[in-house]
Amino acid sequence: MGYSISSRLWSPLLAVLFLVGFFSVCPAAELPADARIQSSTEAYLRERVEIWKERLKLQGWSISVRVSSQSDLRPGTLGNIHWDADKKTAVIQVLATSDGHELPLPASLSLMEDTIVHELIHLELASLPRTDASRSDEEFAVNHLAEALLELDRKAPPAH
Repeated sequence: MGYSISSRLWSPLLAVLFLVGFFSVCPAAELPADARIQSSTEAYLRERVEIWKERLKLQGWSISVRVSSQSDLRPGTLGNIHWDADKKTAVIQVLATSDGHELPLPASLSLMEDTIVHELIHLELASLPRTDASRSDEEFAVNHLAEALLELDRKAPPAH
């Protein structure tokens, strides 16, 4: 005698099989992987902020980093920084790599780190007088300093 499933069990069983099959191929089922990548990215960026804070002698500052969409930033920018000098706090916003950049993950992380270093140099220079006229000169200097520091960092042999 064979095993048979009563008709009362068929409907719920088919529903479960359908849902399990649906979720295994549905793009929404990939959200946990995306969330893991975002969490890993944010952890990596927090680690890099701490390294660069030490290098730039900004240890007294509490600096957080937030991965942001292009709509949260000025057009044409990859990030920004807002600080409170009295409280020694700052927030760096970095453009999310998924927001208009189709770069492989290592290149995306490198671009985000470049932005962090750039913004931290602005913080380092925050105590200097600033005018609208000096703004472009400051941006030029920050770009060159960040480029030089990052080049040195990437040429350095790994620490043991």
